[in-house]
Amino acid sequence: MDISAVNAARQYAATRPATEPQEAGAAFQGLARDFAATLQQSEDLAQASMTGGADPHALVQALAQTELAVEAAVTVRDRVVEAYQEILRMPV
Repeated sequence: MDISAVNAARQYAATRPATEPQEAGAAFQGLARDFAATLQQSEDLAQASMTGGADPHALVQALAQTELAVEAAVTVRDRVVEAYQEILRMPV
């Protein structure tokens, strides 16, 4: 067996849990934790920049990440609401 094939098999085994289906609640909990962590990091950097302890470039980057996170959360919320409304419109 070739060494590259062994490495490929190890890499595949290492990434396999990421491709397996998860319980929907667990996936959303992880997303919510990541979202909250992004917001907290931006708030911390904003407070540090007000006292002169943070780089302005880092603050702008953190705020851009927060903006993307909020836009993603709003998009997911809108899709969930649309799906719920479609279910309500289904004939019984």
